[in-house]
Amino acid sequence: MSLLEVKNLKVHFPVRHGVFSRVRESVKAVDGVSFQIAPGETVGLVGESGCGKSTLGRAIMRLVEPTAGEIYFRGENLTALRGGALRGRRRKFQMIFQDPFASLNPRMTVEDIVGEALDIHGLMESSSARTKRITELLLAVGLDAAYARRYPHEFSGGQRQRIGIARALAVEPELIVCDEPVSALDVSVQAQIINLLRDLQQQRGMAYLFIAHDLAVVEHISRRVMVMYLGKIVEEAESREIIRAPRHPYTQALISAVPEIDPDTKRQRILLPGDVPSPIHPPGGCPFHPRCPIAEARCKTEPPLLEPANGAHRTACHLAGTPIGPVSSSDAHGNH
Repeated sequence: MSLLEVKNLKVHFPVRHGVFSRVRESVKAVDGVSFQIAPGETVGLVGESGCGKSTLGRAIMRLVEPTAGEIYFRGENLTALRGGALRGRRRKFQMIFQDPFASLNPRMTVEDIVGEALDIHGLMESSSARTKRITELLLAVGLDAAYARRYPHEFSGGQRQRIGIARALAVEPELIVCDEPVSALDVSVQAQIINLLRDLQQQRGMAYLFIAHDLAVVEHISRRVMVMYLGKIVEEAESREIIRAPRHPYTQALISAVPEIDPDTKRQRILLPGDVPSPIHPPGGCPFHPRCPIAEARCKTEPPLLEPANGAHRTACHLAGTPIGPVSSSDAHGNH
């Protein structure tokens, strides 16, 4: 049984116009996404800013209400739960937020921040047990127990993110949604946090949905990677497979932008024409066709299905596997 199963999930935000604020149209932030995560697995979710990654993560957490679709956690439909029933299940899935400066209450000490979930779920029988548990959590994320009395503004960005990780671990979750947890940190600190997350996973057996816009970061931590574009998953495969043999033109462009460590390895950069279309008025057919260098007539009218192309490698593209070369500078500026 999958730990998490998402079925045809949609999150559309209404756009109101006019004197009476009537809903005229909607932003299709997430538009029909389906996937599964197994216990103890790390699945990466990558894509450009504004493609719907964070909204998808928040919808899974039920911080954003889905417009349609279903979310199952260990076989139970979370989308059918409300109030106390949902709150009780939230022990098993937690979230690490992108901004370690904004996600911690500046008026609360570290002890109160980490211990808040323990209090909400009534997990500690005494104040001494609570203090011991908070000390254990701080040590687990590489922080001194003496930091418990301090406030967030006294810490660096990396230390704050460690506090956020300790808060997520407090209720012993089975799944953690990591919403770009290292994007606001220095590169050297990013590596430390990613290694910490990997160590914690090995020790505790948690599953991660790791959201990022940096494909190199996602490849490092994830067993499987999903590529998202304009609210839809356009490719999914094992992380090594998707780096070695990307089949969707958008994935090929993303990988071409990943810096190479080996100076002798030369990768041709693929510059895509135009900008990401508006999620209010997404293009018909394949959502990527206005920017795709190899798009054909049917790409403008026939939406491609996310189908297996090679084992577990799924691609939503009529021309999956067709290599694309560098786009000319005139095309990159939209003269397609």
